[in-house]
Amino acid sequence: MHILETLKNRATAIGGTIVLPESSDSRTLAAAASLAGQKICRVILLGSSTEILNNAASLGVNISDCEIIEPARSELLNEYAAYFYERRKEKGLSEDGAVQAMHNPLYFGAMMVKRGHAGGMVAGAANTTADVLRAALQVVGVMPGLKTVSSTFIMVSPRENEPTYLFADCAVVPNPTADQLADIAGSTALTRRSILGDEPFVALLSFSTKGSADHELVEKVRQAKSILDKRQVDFAYDGELQLDAAIVEKVAKSKAPGSTVAGHANTLVFPDLQAGNIGYKLVQRLGGYEAIGPIIQGLAAPICDLSRGCSTEDIVNTAILVLLMTKKNN
Repeated sequence: MHILETLKNRATAIGGTIVLPESSDSRTLAAAASLAGQKICRVILLGSSTEILNNAASLGVNISDCEIIEPARSELLNEYAAYFYERRKEKGLSEDGAVQAMHNPLYFGAMMVKRGHAGGMVAGAANTTADVLRAALQVVGVMPGLKTVSSTFIMVSPRENEPTYLFADCAVVPNPTADQLADIAGSTALTRRSILGDEPFVALLSFSTKGSADHELVEKVRQAKSILDKRQVDFAYDGELQLDAAIVEKVAKSKAPGSTVAGHANTLVFPDLQAGNIGYKLVQRLGGYEAIGPIIQGLAAPICDLSRGCSTEDIVNTAILVLLMTKKNN
């Protein structure tokens, strides 16, 4: 069974509610019909009921099992606006500004997640990553204990009986500090447990293994490990490790003897965005791996971004991942 089918079955067992704020997008409507039709989850579409129903009819998709909410006419509007005003007034937000913000489906959808009226939100088919993350950060904020929002990709091998890896961060933080690297490691470990359901073995990657080179870039990775030591996190990690020492047992025995992670790492934290982005695309294009993501992590509630070039299937799959991520917030 393909990993996505396994994840879909687990997500269906969890159930829950996903809010899709981009109801004017045909891919979003088709994804809503698929999610609700397969009874994977409850789906809420945000927007004009008349427009949504007309568009769905013209596309030939059945959204009869989906709930439609128009933010401007919702009985939740004033409650949400008041909450948002209290949260943001010290940042200069006015009461009228809070009301106007809640007219925006991205902000209204994020507030549904924040207030527990939906388990998670999926957006980005019709909005930029910056817009989606701005709404998410202003409404739900960052997970307690962290200061960094990051991303991860699930990398699925085309060959059976090979590990499934998580790669982070490949999409959000260009040049993380040591503190941010530690945050990314913690977020990715939690993402792995939530979505894949197994134990993370986290490698902090570098071009050096255990002191084989000295450079400020290596020192940043060493500092990240020290920060994790001080935090006394509940997952296995090690660094600094070169990629071969992280995933090849024979190399690990030579380069990092005694390490509890080296040789069998399944969660790889890259030192910066250039390395992470290049790394996942190399593995995807040359190694034939399937890259699932990016999955946004580090937020206080599950909200995931999409590429504007995404397919209906991408939206469905991302919703499945978000449903699995709701477990850590229950």
